[in-house]
Amino acid sequence: MGLLLPIILGCLAALIGGLYLLGVFRQRRPGEPPLDRGLIPWLGHVLEFRRNTLKFIERMKQKHGDVFTIQLAGFYVTFLQDPLSFGALVKESREKLDFNKFAMELVRRVFGYVAEVGDHHILQLSSNKHLKGDGLEVMTQAMMSNLQNLMLHNIGSAADQETWMEDGLFIYSYNIVFRAGYLSLYGNEPHKSEGSEEKAKEKDRAESEALFYEFRKYDQLFPNLAYGVLPPRQRMEADRLMEFFWKALSVQKMKTKDNISRWVWDMQQAKDEMGMKESMINRYMFVLLWASQGNTGPSAFWLLLFLMKHPEAMAAVKEEVDKVVKESGQEVKRDGPLLNLTREMLMNTPVLDSAVEETLRLTAAPLLTRAVLQDMTLKMADGREYFIRQGDRMAVFPYNAVQLDPEIHPDPHSFQYDRFLNPDGSKKTDFYKAGKKVKYYNMPWGAGVSMCPGRFFATNELKQFAFLMLVYFEFELKNPNEKIPEIDFRRWGFGSMQPDRDVPFRYRLRY
Repeated sequence: MGLLLPIILGCLAALIGGLYLLGVFRQRRPGEPPLDRGLIPWLGHVLEFRRNTLKFIERMKQKHGDVFTIQLAGFYVTFLQDPLSFGALVKESREKLDFNKFAMELVRRVFGYVAEVGDHHILQLSSNKHLKGDGLEVMTQAMMSNLQNLMLHNIGSAADQETWMEDGLFIYSYNIVFRAGYLSLYGNEPHKSEGSEEKAKEKDRAESEALFYEFRKYDQLFPNLAYGVLPPRQRMEADRLMEFFWKALSVQKMKTKDNISRWVWDMQQAKDEMGMKESMINRYMFVLLWASQGNTGPSAFWLLLFLMKHPEAMAAVKEEVDKVVKESGQEVKRDGPLLNLTREMLMNTPVLDSAVEETLRLTAAPLLTRAVLQDMTLKMADGREYFIRQGDRMAVFPYNAVQLDPEIHPDPHSFQYDRFLNPDGSKKTDFYKAGKKVKYYNMPWGAGVSMCPGRFFATNELKQFAFLMLVYFEFELKNPNEKIPEIDFRRWGFGSMQPDRDVPFRYRLRY
């Protein structure tokens, strides 16, 4: 018995220690938000959270209010769902709330890239230089050239002007925007190596098509890969796809291309100067591809679908597009020169801008997460204060907190192309809740330090694609009375949402 007792006590201590680590004994302290651990030790609510993030957060908000702490796979996450208090999270110092820690864990899991501490700072600097202002002018022209190659290379054929082409609207939009964006960022096939400009463009079309085919496979695995729950066979496929992209986007491959964007080139050079191994730089190139092109194509699908489903919106946007073309002094006609769609022209489209923002309000659903680096007090707009523990996480899900709030956006589930326009045609930025102006009234790009640094380029990509479709093509839904597809709820939290099914449509050249 003398030997058995220490063994029993040791096992009991290990059991209690394990239960403590699983969060079984965590209790809400005075001043903390409501705590909901869930019924399953350690896992907490993660299964329901992953099943449908939107419905789960709505249920928690109804149960606990607009601030609550839940357990998700070993982490305690405090959700802030009061839009008037978002500034408390967005503006909090990085010494207390850190975005990078969470991001570094994610990119390692889904891209095989081991992040450096200064990565986000380098990305911000390069993006500000090359994806805004004068740098954006260069990127806009590159995107225009590649969109024309993919969409209009058969424009001289009389047969193509007569024939209706049929496709799925989602796969068509995603395909074109992704491929044009990829070519604009990672470069084109040199004319000299192929013997002629046309052969080089043909190779660009073929190579980008093959790359998109593989990217879609990876994209469909991404949600479960991000959560670390891929079954073995799919995990092997994800590993294969990662290696494919590390090679396809490698530094050595880039050296064979023309017209590589300064954004990508500067990022590669910065990594090289830091002493990073070339194999790891190759992996970072894959991170940049997904970050820049994983969301724009799906957004382009929703934009065209909403326009086709709302004739008054289509008419208003088409009228504006035609006006911008006319004011530029250009005329689009058969056998005439291709439209030169400049950044200046894209800056004079308030109606299209509003339609794009409304599309993103309805279909972009990022989850903004921060690691809590030290004990802190969360101060709400109404004067309430909550104590938040070091080691926890804080999160905002703006989709239901802001974008679908009927007080901020009346009739929030409907598409209103002019929702972000004032009566005089200027951009509307005044939105209110409880009589107070809401600063963060639409958050498709995130906010604060985690706001998408490429949002201006991505918006231009969307607008350029829509512009060319409206100018050069007739297009219509094959089943115009069919309901708009539901959102694929498995992708909540990862940016632009995707439909649960494709939508058949047909299109043909006007000229």
